[in-house]
Amino acid sequence: MPAPILHLLHHDDSLAAVDKPSGMAVHRGWSQERYTVLNVLRDQIGRHVHPVHRLDRSTSGVLVLALDPDTARGLQEQFESGAVRKRYLALVRGIPPEEMVIDHPVPRAPDGPRVPAVTEIRRLGTFERYALVEAVPRTGRLHQIRRHLKHASHPLIGDVRYGKGEHNRLFRERFGLHRLALHALELEVVHPGNGRPLRLFAPVPEDLAGPLRAMGLPVPEG
Repeated sequence: MPAPILHLLHHDDSLAAVDKPSGMAVHRGWSQERYTVLNVLRDQIGRHVHPVHRLDRSTSGVLVLALDPDTARGLQEQFESGAVRKRYLALVRGIPPEEMVIDHPVPRAPDGPRVPAVTEIRRLGTFERYALVEAVPRTGRLHQIRRHLKHASHPLIGDVRYGKGEHNRLFRERFGLHRLALHALELEVVHPGNGRPLRLFAPVPEDLAGPLRAMGLPVPEG
């Protein structure tokens, strides 16, 4: 099977941003899969790449990577301090309020202690007993959005860990939605090299946008 090609959202001498597809891991885990974002992008641009944050394998959207250690440190400091603004799109079970803030501690790492975590939620549209929401995490914890939405009784559609199988099956059968309904839509960071704001936007991929349109839900554009 030929190597996948990653869509570059930004590329300069010190950093790159890609539109990560759902189903691709950022780096090799226990499964030792052949293609990951790190090795595919390395081969694609001919540079060593440094991960500075993560997206779950099943989540699509904006992923930023550094091309040198100094840039990696500068970006990691921004992510750790909460200076990076991230905006996600999520399809959830139930109808949440138009706006709400979920303040609930979650682990920073697997089996780690719970630490403060806050996510802002804004409802964008509804379909039957379901809703499309925008999620803005103020902190960056392990599976934060997925855990927070479950905690608020609005689990993500397509989430095999925190969601419900019966709802996931319904959306597979009715709308051909075979993935986690979570997309990293937008990310804003300060470029460590020049100090300028850098806004990155990843269009909603067709494997999620198509089902959303079929439900009559809005598909955000840049």
